[in-house]
Amino acid sequence: MYSKKQYVFDRKKPRQAWVRTYHSSDFDELIQIQRESFPPPFPDELLWTREQLESHIRLYPEGALCVEVEGKLAGSITSLRINYTPEDPDHTWEEVTGGGDISPHQPNGNTLYVVDVCIRPEFRNLDLGKLLLQGLYERVIVDGLDRLLGGGRMSGYYRVAGELSPEEYIHRVLEGEIKDPVITFMMRSGRTPVRIVKEYLEDEESHNMAMLMEWKNPFKT
Repeated sequence: MYSKKQYVFDRKKPRQAWVRTYHSSDFDELIQIQRESFPPPFPDELLWTREQLESHIRLYPEGALCVEVEGKLAGSITSLRINYTPEDPDHTWEEVTGGGDISPHQPNGNTLYVVDVCIRPEFRNLDLGKLLLQGLYERVIVDGLDRLLGGGRMSGYYRVAGELSPEEYIHRVLEGEIKDPVITFMMRSGRTPVRIVKEYLEDEESHNMAMLMEWKNPFKT
């Protein structure tokens, strides 16, 4: 299992954070964090259920991490392993994650796929999402996987959907002309774009658009 303690900074003040594997005793709080992290119009049916969380820790506990800040649960990240090649056709979030229960998990898969990451709003100035992703990057290296992969919903696209195509929007994000809450965060966390995926996830803000983004294992060629 995974356990790492370090300091994060709230402006100039250091605060102790603990990234660890999540357990059944965390479920109620993890569900509450989902509600706080993904308010409407995010689809309510996409928030975690206890049954899904139980499936996460049963099928792949190594990919189920949470973070505490000074004893309070502040966020989580969930992943599964899949087999992936760049030539694979586009997929939906539903297909690759089994609707969130990670039933498609392949124990010998070559790629670690991010299902979800969420941080309580009150802790979003502490870079905890990056800390959780770092835990998964370390998992990629320890297990000798090829990459970490995941679809980032283009959550700011709705603001300009009447003016820009998805390709134009992403171009402006990559040029730094537009800041997308999800895509820009992923780039700041070390992820690089692969391609746009349409109809990835039913989501009004992104118009169902996502950018597939990866982090390649630097110890593999």
